Amino acid sequence: MSQKTCYCFNYTEDDIREDVLNNNGKSLILAEIIAAKQQSACECAVHHPENR
Repeated sequence: MSQKTCYCFNYTEDDIREDVLNNNGKSLILAEIIAAKQQSACECAVHHPENR
């Protein structure tokens, strides 16, 4: 079981690795997270166990 990386969207390290492999070295997950942060839709401080 891989460690959770994104607590807002519940992505794990394995999810991100697989995403990069399936998308020719680019991460669509990263693009989704960046877009959410730009729209203030990221709630890391709420969902992350260490509030970060």
